[in-house]
Amino acid sequence: MKLIIRDAKIIDPKSSFHNTISDLLIVDGYIQEIGTNLENPDKIQEIKLDNLHLSQGWFDSSVSLGEPGFEDRETILNGLQVASKSGFTSLALQPNSYPVIDNQSQIHFVKSKATQTATQLYPIGAMTKESAGKDIAELYDMKNAGAVAFGDYNKSTENANLLKIALQYVQDFDGLIIAFSQDEHIKGNGVANEGIISTQLGLKGIPNLAEEIHTARNLYLLEYTGGKLHLPTLSTEKSIALVKAAKSKGLQVSCSVAVHHLVLTDEKLQEFDTRFKVSPPLRNESDRQALLNGVLDGTIDMITTDHNPIDIEHKKMEFDGAKNGTIGLESCFGALMTVLPLEVVIEKLTSGKKTFGIPEEIIAKGAKANLTLFNPNFKSVFSKSSILSKSKNSAFLGTELNGKVYGIINQNQLILA
Repeated sequence: MKLIIRDAKIIDPKSSFHNTISDLLIVDGYIQEIGTNLENPDKIQEIKLDNLHLSQGWFDSSVSLGEPGFEDRETILNGLQVASKSGFTSLALQPNSYPVIDNQSQIHFVKSKATQTATQLYPIGAMTKESAGKDIAELYDMKNAGAVAFGDYNKSTENANLLKIALQYVQDFDGLIIAFSQDEHIKGNGVANEGIISTQLGLKGIPNLAEEIHTARNLYLLEYTGGKLHLPTLSTEKSIALVKAAKSKGLQVSCSVAVHHLVLTDEKLQEFDTRFKVSPPLRNESDRQALLNGVLDGTIDMITTDHNPIDIEHKKMEFDGAKNGTIGLESCFGALMTVLPLEVVIEKLTSGKKTFGIPEEIIAKGAKANLTLFNPNFKSVFSKSSILSKSKNSAFLGTELNGKVYGIINQNQLILA
Protein backbone atom coordinates (compact mmCIF):
# COMPACT_ATOMS: atom_id res chain seq x y z
CA MET A 1 0.00 0.00 0.00
CA LYS A 2 1.19 3.49 -0.93
CA LEU A 3 -0.67 6.65 -0.04
CA ILE A 4 -0.24 10.27 0.97
CA ILE A 5 -2.26 11.85 3.76
CA ARG A 6 -2.68 15.55 3.08
CA ASP A 7 -2.88 18.45 5.56
CA ALA A 8 -3.39 16.43 8.74
CA LYS A 9 -2.95 17.97 12.18
CA ILE A 10 -0.83 15.54 14.18
CA ILE A 11 -1.84 14.98 17.81
CA ASP A 12 0.99 13.08 19.48
CA PRO A 13 2.84 14.82 22.35
CA LYS A 14 5.66 12.25 22.08
CA SER A 15 6.28 13.15 18.44
CA SER A 16 8.40 16.05 17.20
CA PHE A 17 5.56 16.72 14.75
CA HIS A 18 2.99 17.27 17.50
CA ASN A 19 0.46 20.00 16.64
CA THR A 20 1.90 20.48 13.14
CA ILE A 21 -0.18 20.30 9.96
CA SER A 22 1.71 17.89 7.74
CA ASP A 23 1.58 15.50 4.82
CA LEU A 24 2.52 11.88 5.48
CA LEU A 25 3.83 9.46 2.86
CA ILE A 26 3.04 5.87 3.84
CA VAL A 27 4.68 2.98 2.00
CA ASP A 28 4.13 -0.70 2.80
CA GLY A 29 2.80 0.04 6.27
CA TYR A 30 5.51 2.49 7.36
CA ILE A 31 5.73 6.28 7.50
CA GLN A 32 8.38 7.08 4.92
CA GLU A 33 8.16 10.88 4.97
CA ILE A 34 6.50 13.67 6.97
CA GLY A 35 6.51 17.21 5.61
CA THR A 36 4.55 19.87 3.78
CA ASN A 37 3.49 19.81 0.14
CA LEU A 38 4.99 16.37 -0.47
CA GLU A 39 5.34 15.67 -4.16
CA ASN A 40 3.39 12.86 -5.80
CA PRO A 41 4.96 12.20 -9.21
CA ASP A 42 3.67 8.62 -9.30
CA LYS A 43 0.10 9.77 -8.61
CA ILE A 44 -0.42 7.36 -5.72
CA GLN A 45 -3.61 7.49 -3.66
CA GLU A 46 -4.13 10.64 -1.62
CA ILE A 47 -6.30 11.14 1.46
CA LYS A 48 -7.58 14.65 2.07
CA LEU A 49 -10.47 15.11 4.48
CA ASP A 50 -12.20 18.02 6.17
CA ASN A 51 -10.43 19.19 9.36
CA LEU A 52 -8.33 16.02 9.33
CA HIS A 53 -6.49 15.17 12.54
CA LEU A 54 -4.48 12.04 13.25
CA SER A 55 -2.97 10.40 16.28
CA GLN A 56 -1.39 7.16 17.33
CA GLY A 57 -3.88 4.34 16.89
CA TRP A 58 -6.36 3.99 19.73
CA PHE A 59 -6.52 1.02 22.10
CA ASP A 60 -9.55 -0.28 24.00
CA SER A 61 -8.77 -2.30 27.13
CA SER A 62 -12.20 -3.97 27.47
CA VAL A 63 -14.20 -5.29 24.52
CA SER A 64 -16.58 -8.26 24.39
CA LEU A 65 -17.37 -9.80 21.00
CA GLY A 66 -19.47 -12.88 21.77
CA GLU A 67 -17.63 -15.37 19.61
CA PRO A 68 -17.22 -18.23 20.34
CA GLY A 69 -20.69 -19.19 21.51
CA PHE A 70 -22.60 -15.94 21.20
CA GLU A 71 -22.15 -15.16 17.50
CA ASP A 72 -25.74 -13.86 17.41
CA ARG A 73 -24.50 -10.94 19.52
CA GLU A 74 -21.29 -10.33 17.59
CA THR A 75 -18.59 -12.12 15.64
CA ILE A 76 -14.89 -11.42 15.96
CA LEU A 77 -14.50 -10.37 12.31
CA ASN A 78 -17.44 -7.97 12.31
CA GLY A 79 -16.49 -6.67 15.74
CA LEU A 80 -12.98 -5.86 14.57
CA GLN A 81 -14.39 -4.13 11.50
CA VAL A 82 -16.59 -2.04 13.80
CA ALA A 83 -13.53 -1.23 15.91
CA SER A 84 -11.56 -0.16 12.81
CA LYS A 85 -14.31 2.21 11.67
CA SER A 86 -14.57 3.54 15.23
CA GLY A 87 -10.88 4.50 15.31
CA PHE A 88 -9.34 1.58 17.22
CA THR A 89 -6.22 -0.10 15.89
CA SER A 90 -6.03 -2.56 18.80
CA LEU A 91 -8.28 -3.94 21.49
CA ALA A 92 -8.15 -6.35 24.42
CA LEU A 93 -10.78 -9.06 24.07
CA GLN A 94 -12.63 -10.09 27.22
CA PRO A 95 -12.96 -13.85 27.89
CA ASN A 96 -16.75 -13.87 28.45
CA SER A 97 -17.61 -16.18 25.58
CA TYR A 98 -18.88 -19.76 25.57
CA PRO A 99 -16.70 -21.58 26.24
CA VAL A 100 -14.86 -19.06 28.40
CA ILE A 101 -11.35 -18.22 27.15
CA ASP A 102 -9.53 -20.00 29.95
CA ASN A 103 -6.87 -22.11 28.17
CA GLN A 104 -4.26 -21.81 25.44
CA SER A 105 -6.39 -23.45 22.75
CA GLN A 106 -9.07 -20.80 23.21
CA ILE A 107 -6.42 -18.07 23.03
CA HIS A 108 -5.15 -19.56 19.76
CA PHE A 109 -8.70 -19.78 18.42
CA VAL A 110 -9.62 -16.11 18.91
CA LYS A 111 -6.22 -14.96 17.65
CA SER A 112 -6.63 -17.06 14.50
CA LYS A 113 -9.81 -15.16 13.72
CA ALA A 114 -7.89 -11.87 13.56
CA THR A 115 -4.79 -12.69 11.51
CA GLN A 116 -5.67 -10.49 8.52
CA THR A 117 -7.55 -7.64 10.22
CA ALA A 118 -6.50 -4.01 10.44
CA THR A 119 -7.46 -3.84 14.10
CA GLN A 120 -5.24 -6.11 16.17
CA LEU A 121 -6.79 -8.38 18.78
CA TYR A 122 -5.11 -9.05 22.13
CA PRO A 123 -6.90 -11.71 24.22
CA ILE A 124 -7.48 -11.48 27.95
CA GLY A 125 -7.47 -14.93 29.52
CA ALA A 126 -9.86 -15.82 32.32
CA MET A 127 -8.15 -15.76 35.72
CA THR A 128 -10.14 -18.74 36.97
CA LYS A 129 -11.41 -21.82 35.16
CA GLU A 130 -14.70 -21.01 33.40
CA SER A 131 -14.55 -17.68 35.26
CA ALA A 132 -16.21 -19.53 38.12
CA GLY A 133 -13.95 -18.06 40.81
CA LYS A 134 -12.86 -21.43 42.23
CA ASP A 135 -9.63 -22.63 40.59
CA ILE A 136 -6.81 -20.70 38.91
CA ALA A 137 -6.80 -21.16 35.13
CA GLU A 138 -3.77 -22.05 32.98
CA LEU A 139 -2.26 -18.57 33.23
CA TYR A 140 1.30 -19.34 32.13
CA ASP A 141 0.20 -21.40 29.13
CA MET A 142 -2.20 -18.63 28.07
CA LYS A 143 0.55 -16.04 28.45
CA ASN A 144 2.75 -18.08 26.09
CA ALA A 145 -0.15 -18.36 23.65
CA GLY A 146 -0.61 -14.58 23.53
CA ALA A 147 -2.81 -13.49 26.45
CA VAL A 148 -1.97 -9.95 27.61
CA ALA A 149 -3.75 -10.11 30.99
CA PHE A 150 -5.95 -12.32 33.16
CA GLY A 151 -9.34 -11.54 34.67
CA ASP A 152 -12.91 -12.75 35.00
CA TYR A 153 -15.07 -10.24 33.13
CA ASN A 154 -17.43 -8.33 35.44
CA LYS A 155 -17.03 -10.97 38.13
CA SER A 156 -15.36 -10.13 41.41
CA THR A 157 -13.12 -12.69 43.07
CA GLU A 158 -14.91 -13.36 46.34
CA ASN A 159 -12.08 -15.63 47.55
CA ALA A 160 -9.35 -13.15 48.53
CA ASN A 161 -6.76 -15.92 48.80
CA LEU A 162 -7.37 -16.89 45.17
CA LEU A 163 -6.58 -13.35 44.02
CA LYS A 164 -3.53 -13.28 46.29
CA ILE A 165 -2.20 -16.49 44.75
CA ALA A 166 -2.82 -15.20 41.22
CA LEU A 167 -0.98 -11.95 41.92
CA GLN A 168 1.98 -13.88 43.29
CA TYR A 169 2.02 -16.50 40.54
CA VAL A 170 2.05 -14.14 37.54
CA GLN A 171 5.06 -12.22 38.83
CA ASP A 172 7.27 -15.04 37.52
CA PHE A 173 6.39 -13.99 33.96
CA ASP A 174 5.49 -10.31 34.48
CA GLY A 175 1.76 -10.96 34.11
CA LEU A 176 -1.08 -8.52 34.69
CA ILE A 177 -4.12 -9.39 36.82
CA ILE A 178 -7.46 -7.65 36.25
CA ALA A 179 -9.75 -7.49 39.29
CA PHE A 180 -13.33 -6.31 38.87
CA SER A 181 -14.34 -4.66 42.12
CA GLN A 182 -17.82 -5.42 43.43
CA ASP A 183 -18.84 -7.20 46.61
CA GLU A 184 -21.60 -9.55 45.52
CA HIS A 185 -23.05 -9.86 49.02
CA ILE A 186 -23.45 -6.10 49.38
CA LYS A 187 -24.75 -5.82 45.82
CA GLY A 188 -27.31 -8.54 46.48
CA ASN A 189 -30.18 -8.29 44.02
CA GLY A 190 -29.44 -4.66 43.22
CA VAL A 191 -29.93 -3.52 39.63
CA ALA A 192 -29.27 0.25 39.77
CA ASN A 193 -27.23 2.79 41.71
CA GLU A 194 -28.51 3.11 45.27
CA GLY A 195 -29.82 6.66 45.62
CA ILE A 196 -32.72 9.01 45.03
CA ILE A 197 -33.45 7.69 41.54
CA SER A 198 -33.55 3.99 42.48
CA THR A 199 -35.76 4.84 45.47
CA GLN A 200 -38.16 6.86 43.33
CA LEU A 201 -38.37 4.09 40.73
CA GLY A 202 -38.64 1.25 43.21
CA LEU A 203 -35.49 -0.44 41.90
CA LYS A 204 -33.20 -2.37 44.22
CA GLY A 205 -30.05 -0.36 44.76
CA ILE A 206 -26.34 -1.17 44.51
CA PRO A 207 -24.49 1.08 46.99
CA ASN A 208 -21.13 2.63 46.16
CA LEU A 209 -19.81 0.62 49.09
CA ALA A 210 -20.11 -2.59 47.05
CA GLU A 211 -17.39 -1.31 44.73
CA GLU A 212 -15.31 0.58 47.25
CA ILE A 213 -14.91 -2.22 49.80
CA HIS A 214 -13.57 -4.56 47.11
CA THR A 215 -11.38 -1.83 45.61
CA ALA A 216 -9.80 -1.33 49.04
CA ARG A 217 -9.42 -5.09 49.56
CA ASN A 218 -7.84 -5.64 46.15
CA LEU A 219 -5.37 -2.81 46.74
CA TYR A 220 -4.42 -4.24 50.16
CA LEU A 221 -3.78 -7.60 48.50
CA LEU A 222 -1.58 -5.91 45.90
CA GLU A 223 0.37 -4.13 48.64
CA TYR A 224 0.95 -7.50 50.32
CA THR A 225 1.90 -9.51 47.22
CA GLY A 226 3.48 -7.02 44.86
CA GLY A 227 2.97 -7.51 41.13
CA LYS A 228 0.71 -5.65 38.71
CA LEU A 229 -3.01 -5.08 39.11
CA HIS A 230 -5.56 -3.41 36.85
CA LEU A 231 -8.91 -2.26 38.24
CA PRO A 232 -11.39 -1.90 35.36
CA THR A 233 -14.41 0.40 34.99
CA LEU A 234 -14.31 2.09 38.38
CA SER A 235 -17.36 4.25 38.96
CA THR A 236 -17.25 6.02 42.33
CA GLU A 237 -15.42 8.96 43.86
CA LYS A 238 -14.01 6.95 46.78
CA SER A 239 -12.69 4.21 44.48
CA ILE A 240 -10.65 6.80 42.59
CA ALA A 241 -9.35 8.24 45.89
CA LEU A 242 -8.27 4.75 46.97
CA VAL A 243 -6.35 4.22 43.71
CA LYS A 244 -4.72 7.64 44.04
CA ALA A 245 -3.51 6.76 47.53
CA ALA A 246 -2.22 3.37 46.34
CA LYS A 247 -0.26 5.00 43.53
CA SER A 248 1.31 7.42 46.01
CA LYS A 249 2.68 4.35 47.82
CA GLY A 250 4.34 3.19 44.61
CA LEU A 251 2.05 0.22 43.96
CA GLN A 252 1.86 -1.00 40.36
CA VAL A 253 -1.86 -0.37 39.92
CA SER A 254 -3.72 0.99 36.93
CA CYS A 255 -7.41 1.65 36.43
CA SER A 256 -9.91 2.47 33.74
CA VAL A 257 -13.28 4.17 33.47
CA ALA A 258 -16.01 3.41 30.94
CA VAL A 259 -17.18 6.11 28.54
CA HIS A 260 -20.78 5.85 29.73
CA HIS A 261 -19.78 6.57 33.33
CA LEU A 262 -18.07 9.78 32.21
CA VAL A 263 -21.07 11.03 30.21
CA LEU A 264 -24.27 9.56 31.68
CA THR A 265 -25.84 9.32 35.16
CA ASP A 266 -28.60 7.29 36.79
CA GLU A 267 -31.04 10.05 35.79
CA LYS A 268 -31.27 8.11 32.51
CA LEU A 269 -33.17 5.32 34.27
CA GLN A 270 -36.38 7.34 34.59
CA GLU A 271 -38.03 5.45 31.71
CA PHE A 272 -36.78 2.02 32.85
CA ASP A 273 -34.84 1.75 29.56
CA THR A 274 -32.63 -1.34 29.82
CA ARG A 275 -30.05 0.18 27.44
CA PHE A 276 -28.84 2.01 30.53
CA LYS A 277 -28.48 -1.11 32.64
CA VAL A 278 -24.73 -1.64 32.95
CA SER A 279 -22.24 -3.04 35.44
CA PRO A 280 -21.15 -1.20 37.50
CA PRO A 281 -24.37 0.86 37.37
CA LEU A 282 -24.58 4.45 36.20
CA ARG A 283 -23.87 6.60 39.25
CA ASN A 284 -24.93 10.12 40.26
CA GLU A 285 -23.60 13.46 39.06
CA SER A 286 -21.16 13.81 41.96
CA ASP A 287 -19.47 10.52 41.05
CA ARG A 288 -19.45 11.44 37.35
CA GLN A 289 -17.63 14.69 38.12
CA ALA A 290 -15.15 12.84 40.34
CA LEU A 291 -14.41 10.43 37.48
CA LEU A 292 -13.79 13.33 35.10
CA ASN A 293 -11.43 14.87 37.66
CA GLY A 294 -9.67 11.50 37.98
CA VAL A 295 -9.11 11.46 34.22
CA LEU A 296 -7.79 15.02 34.22
CA ASP A 297 -5.39 14.58 37.16
CA GLY A 298 -4.01 11.31 35.81
CA THR A 299 -5.32 8.95 38.50
CA ILE A 300 -7.40 7.15 35.86
CA ASP A 301 -4.96 5.66 33.37
CA MET A 302 -7.24 4.85 30.45
CA ILE A 303 -10.77 5.11 29.11
CA THR A 304 -12.57 2.05 27.76
CA THR A 305 -15.80 1.61 25.86
CA ASP A 306 -16.50 -1.58 27.84
CA HIS A 307 -18.24 -2.59 24.60
CA ASN A 308 -20.60 -5.47 25.40
CA PRO A 309 -23.12 -6.54 22.72
CA ILE A 310 -26.29 -8.10 24.14
CA ASP A 311 -28.98 -9.75 22.01
CA ILE A 312 -32.40 -8.11 21.95
CA GLU A 313 -34.04 -11.02 23.80
CA HIS A 314 -31.95 -10.23 26.88
CA LYS A 315 -32.45 -6.45 26.71
CA LYS A 316 -36.10 -6.03 25.69
CA MET A 317 -37.48 -7.23 29.00
CA GLU A 318 -38.28 -5.98 32.49
CA PHE A 319 -35.43 -3.98 34.01
CA ASP A 320 -34.73 -6.43 36.84
CA GLY A 321 -34.24 -9.36 34.45
CA ALA A 322 -32.32 -7.65 31.63
CA LYS A 323 -28.63 -8.32 31.15
CA ASN A 324 -26.05 -5.64 31.90
CA GLY A 325 -24.12 -4.09 29.04
CA THR A 326 -23.98 -1.51 26.28
CA ILE A 327 -22.10 -1.34 23.01
CA GLY A 328 -19.74 1.61 22.87
CA LEU A 329 -17.17 1.48 20.08
CA GLU A 330 -19.08 3.56 17.51
CA SER A 331 -20.06 6.33 19.95
CA CYS A 332 -16.85 6.48 22.00
CA PHE A 333 -14.98 9.39 20.45
CA GLY A 334 -18.00 11.62 19.87
CA ALA A 335 -19.26 11.07 23.41
CA LEU A 336 -15.87 11.79 25.04
CA MET A 337 -15.49 15.00 23.05
CA THR A 338 -18.59 16.37 24.79
CA VAL A 339 -16.95 16.20 28.23
CA LEU A 340 -13.14 16.27 27.82
CA PRO A 341 -10.46 18.24 25.87
CA LEU A 342 -9.12 16.65 22.70
CA GLU A 343 -5.58 15.96 23.89
CA VAL A 344 -6.88 14.30 27.07
CA VAL A 345 -9.23 12.09 25.03
CA ILE A 346 -6.40 10.98 22.74
CA GLU A 347 -4.04 10.37 25.65
CA LYS A 348 -6.57 8.19 27.48
CA LEU A 349 -7.38 6.22 24.32
CA THR A 350 -3.71 5.40 23.69
CA SER A 351 -2.00 5.23 27.10
CA GLY A 352 -3.40 1.80 27.99
CA LYS A 353 -1.04 0.13 25.52
CA LYS A 354 1.88 0.37 27.92
CA THR A 355 -0.08 -1.26 30.76
CA PHE A 356 -1.08 -4.20 28.56
CA GLY A 357 2.35 -4.61 26.95
CA ILE A 358 1.24 -3.51 23.49
CA PRO A 359 3.78 -1.72 21.24
CA GLU A 360 3.46 2.04 21.07
CA GLU A 361 4.07 3.59 17.66
CA ILE A 362 5.12 7.24 17.90
CA ILE A 363 4.38 9.27 14.78
CA ALA A 364 7.82 9.68 13.19
CA LYS A 365 9.70 8.96 9.97
CA GLY A 366 10.43 5.26 9.69
CA ALA A 367 7.82 4.28 12.27
CA LYS A 368 5.07 1.78 11.67
CA ALA A 369 1.91 3.47 10.42
CA ASN A 370 -0.48 2.81 13.30
CA LEU A 371 -2.80 5.80 12.98
CA THR A 372 -6.32 6.97 13.74
CA LEU A 373 -7.88 9.62 11.48
CA PHE A 374 -10.61 11.87 12.85
CA ASN A 375 -12.34 15.26 12.91
CA PRO A 376 -12.76 16.59 16.48
CA ASN A 377 -15.38 19.18 15.50
CA PHE A 378 -18.38 17.45 13.98
CA LYS A 379 -21.82 17.64 15.56
CA SER A 380 -24.21 14.72 15.06
CA VAL A 381 -26.95 12.79 16.80
CA PHE A 382 -26.14 9.14 17.37
CA SER A 383 -28.84 7.05 15.67
CA LYS A 384 -29.45 3.41 14.79
CA SER A 385 -27.95 4.07 11.36
CA SER A 386 -24.68 4.93 13.17
CA ILE A 387 -24.50 1.44 14.69
CA LEU A 388 -22.31 -1.05 12.83
CA SER A 389 -22.44 -3.77 15.51
CA LYS A 390 -24.79 -6.73 15.16
CA SER A 391 -26.36 -5.86 18.52
CA LYS A 392 -27.99 -2.44 18.90
CA ASN A 393 -27.99 -2.02 22.69
CA SER A 394 -26.36 1.43 22.77
CA ALA A 395 -26.82 3.73 25.74
CA PHE A 396 -26.00 6.67 23.46
CA LEU A 397 -28.89 6.41 21.00
CA GLY A 398 -30.38 9.88 20.53
CA THR A 399 -27.38 11.59 22.16
CA GLU A 400 -25.70 14.58 20.51
CA LEU A 401 -22.04 13.80 19.91
CA ASN A 402 -19.09 15.98 18.93
CA GLY A 403 -16.45 14.42 16.72
CA LYS A 404 -16.22 12.07 13.79
CA VAL A 405 -13.88 9.15 13.12
CA TYR A 406 -12.66 8.87 9.53
CA GLY A 407 -10.92 5.52 9.98
CA ILE A 408 -7.53 3.95 10.67
CA ILE A 409 -4.29 2.94 9.02
CA ASN A 410 -2.70 -0.17 10.50
CA GLN A 411 -1.25 -3.51 9.43
CA ASN A 412 -0.60 -1.98 5.98
CA GLN A 413 -4.34 -1.41 5.54
CA LEU A 414 -6.50 1.67 5.17
CA ILE A 415 -10.01 1.35 6.64
CA LEU A 416 -12.37 4.28 6.15
CA ALA A 417 -15.66 4.60 8.00
